[in-house]
Amino acid sequence: MSNQGLAYGLSAQIKKKLDGKRDPGQEAEVLDWIEAIIGEKLERDKGYENILQNGIVLCKLMNKIKPGSVKKINEANSMPFKIMENINAFQNAIKAYGVPTTDVFQTVDLYEKKDISQVTQCLFALGRTCQVHPEFTGPVLGPKLSEENKREFSEDQINASKSVIGLQAGFNKGASQAGMNFGKGRMIVD
Repeated sequence: MSNQGLAYGLSAQIKKKLDGKRDPGQEAEVLDWIEAIIGEKLERDKGYENILQNGIVLCKLMNKIKPGSVKKINEANSMPFKIMENINAFQNAIKAYGVPTTDVFQTVDLYEKKDISQVTQCLFALGRTCQVHPEFTGPVLGPKLSEENKREFSEDQINASKSVIGLQAGFNKGASQAGMNFGKGRMIVD
């Protein structure tokens, strides 16, 4: 896709750090989940990022999760702008489905293979969001989204809590460090 030379200096350090964030176990889990939903066997020998890079698999995934969410899938792999259109169509579809914008990766993260771990985290966020939609009956990916656990306290309970001394506040029984000296005093000479 994009031709990049070797990274040196700070760029190499950043690339090494981003590659260190990748988890092969999570990537395999994502591929298993995608295969289970779209009903196709993926060419795993191509590599995780190469399977997802053209956006076709992602668009098919989103259309299986919510039919009609991606209107047009560009099947031509050769033109960069068509590939980026696929990725953008997937991103727009998952945002409309309810994935928080903060969890969505940037197009260059996948197209130029800059931050593949962010792509994985985005797909886990999609898996969590699918669990919230009752119409989705497919397999799950990742933990369930947390739900609100609102608590109601009466006025008596609130007033009773005001008289309790919190143990987290730290009580040292009146001890202080007043008058303590460690080491030699500072000498100021004019």
